[in-house]
Amino acid sequence: MGRISLDKFVVTGGIPLKGTVTISGAKNAAIAILPAAILSDEVCRIENVPNITDVNAILHIIEDMGAKVKRIDKSTVEIDPKSIRTYVASYELARHMRGSYYLLGALLGRFSHAIVSMPGGCDFGLRPIDQHLKGFSALGAAYSLEGGMVDVQAEQLKGNNVYMDIVSVGATINIMLAAVKAKGVTVIENAAKEPHIVDLANFLSSMGADIRGAGTDVIKIYGVECLHGTTYSIIPDQIEAGTYMVAIAATGGDAIIENVIPKHLESISAKLEEMGVLIEEFDDSIRVKRKENLQKCNVKTMPHPGFPTDMQPQISVLLAIAQGTSIITESVWDSRFRYVEELRRMGAQFSVDGKLAVIEGIEHLNAAPVKATDLRAGAAVVIAALCAHGVSQIEEIHHIERGYEDIVEKLQQLGADIKRYHSPEDTQLKAM
Repeated sequence: MGRISLDKFVVTGGIPLKGTVTISGAKNAAIAILPAAILSDEVCRIENVPNITDVNAILHIIEDMGAKVKRIDKSTVEIDPKSIRTYVASYELARHMRGSYYLLGALLGRFSHAIVSMPGGCDFGLRPIDQHLKGFSALGAAYSLEGGMVDVQAEQLKGNNVYMDIVSVGATINIMLAAVKAKGVTVIENAAKEPHIVDLANFLSSMGADIRGAGTDVIKIYGVECLHGTTYSIIPDQIEAGTYMVAIAATGGDAIIENVIPKHLESISAKLEEMGVLIEEFDDSIRVKRKENLQKCNVKTMPHPGFPTDMQPQISVLLAIAQGTSIITESVWDSRFRYVEELRRMGAQFSVDGKLAVIEGIEHLNAAPVKATDLRAGAAVVIAALCAHGVSQIEEIHHIERGYEDIVEKLQQLGADIKRYHSPEDTQLKAM
């Protein structure tokens, strides 16, 4: 990433967000669908692809393996996987991002062999891939872990029953990728139900896969011999939409969020309404309006359709300026409260004990120099800066740009005073 971590956002807070913002394609769907194109025998055209660093990294890895990758425009990519001759993903390219582990399932499905580095990405606790490996084993693959690389191979993949010990989005996706061309029927029980799992299933089905039950906790996959090319549009990003919903509410704004699937936002909408925020749903947009003081509420993160863990840091900012005492219970990830230290700098009253945070609401946050500790924590400090009194500087913004396309431009469209600065070590703040 070079010197990107020296860039920073400078935000003058206290301006209610108003107007219209358009949501990009879903990051979590894109980083599964792009590797899935490896399974096709023909060209795949994928639309509504978010222009973010995680997506660009996956495309770079696929291209490095021999695929022809063509950018048609900012949000449309064509992948021709026919010229991929290797089942090894570059260690240097893959080790920095979590989504690189989807190359395991895709390469295994195509070549019956895959060698990929252990996952990176946001650091909030170990990302065990034991459920992924258990699924591959059930399909007849053997694996070994050496020098930071995962090596999985099979004589021939065969369908089987896979029971997930815990609900894992990543493992559900990886097993689906490996199983679509396996001989026979694969049944994944206790499968994750997130919207991006349904999106991946729809993408694979558009190439000729036979997948039933995606979006429920039992997914059946009938193996097929080959997959053909397709044109497919990725769903809107539920977490990006939720982030803007919270930002509008935190600043006391009134704005329309376009290109969303309101049903995917129900768990977020319900919490905001409980706090006194007005939510109006339309076909593919929603209006968020706050006109009164925010009320406390309790939030527990859960697998879909529960409240998403990826929205936990953002909603904590809202609870920090709500009236009363709120409790957040994080039931998905360990160490997801590391961002709290940054919000405390701005005056937020948090006490954290393991997976529990108790938040005493205060009238307003005050500007401070803060940093993004991971992707969603980065979104949280941006929201905090937008509603705080004064001018905040946010560092380590490369975390934020892993998952939010054009965040500065989109917030500026809503009237926010946010600028991006490039700051080499030895010079003053200088506008890019």
